Amino acid sequence: MSAETSTVLTTKAQSAPQVPVKPKHDQGDVGTVQASQSVVTKAPNQSMQEISHISETPKVSAISARRNTSRRKGTAFPALERRNWLIHMHYVRKDYARCRDLIEEQIKETKNRCEYPLHVKAMILRVDGDIQQSLKLFQRCHQINQSNPENLKQIGKNLILLGRHKSAIECYKTAMGLGGKDWQICQSLGICAQFLKDYKQAEAHFSEALTLSRHVITYQLLSNLHLNHGEVASAKHVLEKGIHHYGENVELLTSLGVLYLQAGDFHRAFELLGKSLTYDPENYKAILAAGSLMQQHGDFDVALSKYRAAAQSCPESSSLWNNIAMCFFGKKKLVAAISCLKRAHYLSPFDWRILYNLSLLHLTMQQFASSFQFASSALTLKREHGGLYMLLAISLAYLGQQNNANQAFQQALTLSGDDPHVLVNFASFLHHTLADSQQASQILSRFKKIKKDSPNFDKEVLDASKKLMVALNIADDAELGKKSSETTTDKKKKRKEKRDSTTRKSESKSEERNLPGGKEEENAEEKRD
Repeated sequence: MSAETSTVLTTKAQSAPQVPVKPKHDQGDVGTVQASQSVVTKAPNQSMQEISHISETPKVSAISARRNTSRRKGTAFPALERRNWLIHMHYVRKDYARCRDLIEEQIKETKNRCEYPLHVKAMILRVDGDIQQSLKLFQRCHQINQSNPENLKQIGKNLILLGRHKSAIECYKTAMGLGGKDWQICQSLGICAQFLKDYKQAEAHFSEALTLSRHVITYQLLSNLHLNHGEVASAKHVLEKGIHHYGENVELLTSLGVLYLQAGDFHRAFELLGKSLTYDPENYKAILAAGSLMQQHGDFDVALSKYRAAAQSCPESSSLWNNIAMCFFGKKKLVAAISCLKRAHYLSPFDWRILYNLSLLHLTMQQFASSFQFASSALTLKREHGGLYMLLAISLAYLGQQNNANQAFQQALTLSGDDPHVLVNFASFLHHTLADSQQASQILSRFKKIKKDSPNFDKEVLDASKKLMVALNIADDAELGKKSSETTTDKKKKRKEKRDSTTRKSESKSEERNLPGGKEEENAEEKRD
């Protein structure tokens, strides 16, 4: 009886969709389940457990159906920044082409209202050199999110690159108001003050940046600021502090080693440069400094071997080819030196040191017109260097322009009056060309005073000064000292020789008296006399 009733119920359940049912809203399969539930009735001999079992099975299928439909539909509106992670990944890998494609897709989908893709696009444009367009995109990012100080920092950086330093200072101040003081903001303010030639303000900003957070680039900027204003001791102190915190940083070690090399402390410079090369054997700046150290001591072959190693890592360095040229100049290979200097001049045509060396080499090769041309072009770049006026004056003197040469020597003397090369060359010009021996003797007396303070001069300068002093009948203090010392030593030697001779005579007489028969012979000789 129970089995039959169950079959009857199932047939009624199958015929349930024929009954008209008006659902309130479209729920898929849920409406059919409600219709089947409405038809189920209790049979006369059916138990309540069987009826409940039949009515519960369609409820489970209805819940699963609701879950499936919700999964199919998903979110109604897509996220605006769902591709930021992918854009960031390609930007970090420097895959700029794929990064740009993703950014353009994201911009089209969001109708130019996404902040991060625009920010990354502006960064890529700045790397490519389109700073003006990058600035516009950063300003658009700031319009989208005005509470983000990073956009203002990047706007200030672009303004610095465009040379608008006052506008950059205002931008950084507004960024400081949004996010507070930051070492990047203080450092950028120091850079702006440095370009505006406010030395004290720049130093204060760099020092404040170091108090907030210590970074290598801040130490380098502060040391360069001190060097530009001639404060070498302060620059050394800043670099020493940086090495105390970053002992293995190659840039700081190399910069401090170069400063000690320029100061003449070769032992300390060699120590720092050697430590820098142990950490990075391919650092061309340290190799150049070590090679110049060897070059100053006359080891041109060792210096050239160092420069050969540096040329593999950085073949387009103008300083490298300049130093190689001066090594060839020291070995008297002038043609090779000029070819290396021409390559250095091609790599950096606005470096006055290369033009100075070119003028010097053409002067030694007796090409005075070329020497004059390179010296005059170097003076347009560096007008406060006395050595350039000296080269210009020497080339003018050989070209027959004596009045112009005299004026150039006077300018060199006013700019660098303590340079021994300027003094000796000017005295030689006055004596041999203008026949003004009185003024030449005054300049040589000035040279003698400088020689007492720092006697370590070049041999060529000392030989030329000695010849001029002999020609002008000027006594050299060093030679007079040598002569006086020689005369005193000769007198002492003569006195010693006299004493030795008298002692020898007395000893010989005493020996003769002590011999047997010595007194009788003396008496006989006296009688004969």
